[in-house]
Amino acid sequence: MQTQNFEIPTELRDIAEKSVDQARNAVGALMTNAHKAADQFQKGGQTFQDTLQAAVAKGFDHAQANASAAFDHVQKLVRSKDLREAYEIQAEYVRSQFSTLQAQAKEFGNLAQSAASR
Repeated sequence: MQTQNFEIPTELRDIAEKSVDQARNAVGALMTNAHKAADQFQKGGQTFQDTLQAAVAKGFDHAQANASAAFDHVQKLVRSKDLREAYEIQAEYVRSQFSTLQAQAKEFGNLAQSAASR
């Protein structure tokens, strides 16, 4: 018994070969884009980590400065001779701390803005 030879038409082989090439190119592009996305994610994560570390350090600096100012203020109050002097010391402290808190908030805002622009 003889087996019949079945030949695949040339046009069908050409279409199959083009399909394989297109699939190979599509997967290659997908992998390239996946690598780019992973790199961007890693850079973004590093930026976030750097910004968070800077914000924490800045927060500790501000907390220490604010605590020091509060202790200095209380010490001045304790040394005041009368209510009028105590009131003036208190008013000056409030003005000073309001200005300090505005500057500290601005520093945090600048830190956030620089992180967002990276």
